This record gives sequence, structure tokens and C-alpha cells, in this order.
Amino acid sequence: MEHISEAWLQPRLEDMMAQFPFPILGFHTDNGSEYINKNVASMRNKLNVEQTKSRPGHSSDNGLAETKNGGVVRKHMGYDHIASVHADSINDFYVEHFNPYLNFHRPCGVPELKTDKRGKTKRVYKVYATPLEILLKLPEPRLKEGVTLKHLEKRAAAESDTGAAMKMRAAKKKLFDHIDDCADQRAA
Repeated sequence: MEHISEAWLQPRLEDMMAQFPFPILGFHTDNGSEYINKNVASMRNKLNVEQTKSRPGHSSDNGLAETKNGGVVRKHMGYDHIASVHADSINDFYVEHFNPYLNFHRPCGVPELKTDKRGKTKRVYKVYATPLEILLKLPEPRLKEGVTLKHLEKRAAAESDTGAAMKMRAAKKKLFDHIDDCADQRAA
């Protein structure tokens, strides 16, 4: 987002939720005012979406998001500050290239909970699959109206995993070349 505020967040949340092929039942946020406000609450109520919040100062409350930020987002987007004027270009990259690559072509670990002799539960990752493959294994996945499993499978089969990765990397290079060119122009 160009700015962290409810006015900028609400349209992005609506855009993100529209990308999922299934209804969103809930989301977990930190306690920022951009998430905790009347506008976002009204949108959640309209869509019947539950919100849970992290405890202040406990980043481990949202471990899945923190892991994805570190292992996926930061790996591809880096740690450097990117000027807010590039927010729309970055969001376009996510919608057109990055999210489809992640959801249809990039395998991720599927946790299996194992309990040891002492009763301690830990996650073991024996199976790796794309989010679509995981969705297809569900007995009765709830999809949004107008979305079918056949449509999603067809979209995934439209290109190979390697082809999707190459296409995403080319789009990322183009995005960062544009960001670098803008930085060079401002510095000159």
C-alpha cells in the first residue's frame, strides 16, 4: 500500500479476498489501526469474516505469516525499503505473476502433527504440494460461486512449473528494473 491507513487498506483487502477461489472465513492481524476500525469491521461483517488479533509484542502469535514473510516474500522482494509510489506496480506483480506462481506451481510443506512419547506435539513435513494440490485433496472444498475445480486445474495446467517460475522471475526483474530506474532518476 502507498500508506498504512484504513483508507488504503480496505480496497487492498477486498482485492486480496477476491483472488481466493474459496470464501474467506477469517483472517488474523496485528493490532494496527489500519486493521481495527469501523470500515474494515463493516466489510468483515458484510462478508461474514471473523478477525482474530495478535497480542501486542508477541510476533509468534502469527507464526505462519511471519514464516511466509521471511521464507517467501522477503526472498523474492528483498529487505530494502521500496518507495510507496511503487505500491500499485508491486500489487500488479503479485496479482498477475507472484500469487499464481505460489498457488499453482510452487510446492510447500504440508505439516503433519506427531506426538512423541512424552506428549509433545511437533510438526513433521513429509508431503510437499502446491496449495492447489492440497485444495484438490479436500473431501468437499467450498469454492466461491462460479469457481470450479476443473477451472483451477486448467489454469494450473496452462504452463509448467518451470515455465511459471521463469515467467514470474522475468516479471520480477522487469519490476525491479523499473524501481531501480525511478531511483536513479530521483538521484540524478
